[in-house]
Amino acid sequence: MPERAEATAAFLAARGWGAAARAPLAGDASFRRYERLTDGARRAVLMDAPPPMEDIRPFLLLARHLRGLGLSAPGVLAADEAAGLALVEDLGDLTYTRLLDGAKAPSEAELYALAVDVLVALHRLEPARAVPAGLPPYDDRRLLDEALLLVDWYWPALAGARPDGQARESYVETWLSLFPLVRRVPETLVLRDYHVDNLMWLPGRAGVARCGLLDFQDAMAGPVAYDLVSLLEDARRDVPAALRAEMRRRYLAAFPGLDRGAFDAAYAVLGAQRNAKIVGIFTRLCVRDGKAQYLAHIPRVWRLLEGDLANPALAPVRAWFARHLPPGMRRVPECRPAA
Repeated sequence: MPERAEATAAFLAARGWGAAARAPLAGDASFRRYERLTDGARRAVLMDAPPPMEDIRPFLLLARHLRGLGLSAPGVLAADEAAGLALVEDLGDLTYTRLLDGAKAPSEAELYALAVDVLVALHRLEPARAVPAGLPPYDDRRLLDEALLLVDWYWPALAGARPDGQARESYVETWLSLFPLVRRVPETLVLRDYHVDNLMWLPGRAGVARCGLLDFQDAMAGPVAYDLVSLLEDARRDVPAALRAEMRRRYLAAFPGLDRGAFDAAYAVLGAQRNAKIVGIFTRLCVRDGKAQYLAHIPRVWRLLEGDLANPALAPVRAWFARHLPPGMRRVPECRPAA
């Protein structure tokens, strides 16, 4: 939009970046856009998060908070919160995704170990320090609303109609019966989109600061198992089973007092909830937003969901899926983008 372009140019000029070369960076499933700015030896990233679709304030708050904890979120150089524009530190090009697609060091195990160590460092903090004041809780209502994305978007795209009232009601009741299991583990800051697409390798830094953090503006206060699930049950990448098991052991070894049975149940419930949500989100991205490329990941997400459902604690929701969405129905929907 011309008005947006003018506002962006004025923002950059007022902050001394008006003459910088601008190059687009890879976006994500949101309405945010990113550009790399280069002006001689100076580099920065422009974040364009147009309101009202996006709100830049949570990102700014969390970036400053994470840096205060010694973690490598991008530094905030300048921001116009009302306009949804920010200049942030450029963390470079060594994304986890890029490194994992190549054959060079660091190894896959080294990258994942560092990502797990970031979670360990964060989860060792007292919740009062780890969680910024006023951050919303990842409560049962939010977990349920996310799980409902599967029946509200995937089911209609698959079957051509919404589920009947009884099927939807039993879906709700089943999930609500399981959520108490996730409250049996400690709570902390949950970054929520903690996977390789949002992590950077920063070789010039030491310890957990070597791992750059990108997409965290949707963070909440919730169960410690959630971000480990997000990392190891990656919707866009197959993580080898042996590596998943090794990384779970690495995390649990750092917390010898953590009840293993409670953690395993919470991990499985959160994994199933998250994967149900993602099946719904990827379908919605096609139907509502015209982004059909995410449908290619749905078979992987179904495999992950089925793995979570195998946990004995999830017998009620496993029975619901067996009745209403049996294996023969767990496929990529033939959805058409909305006009």
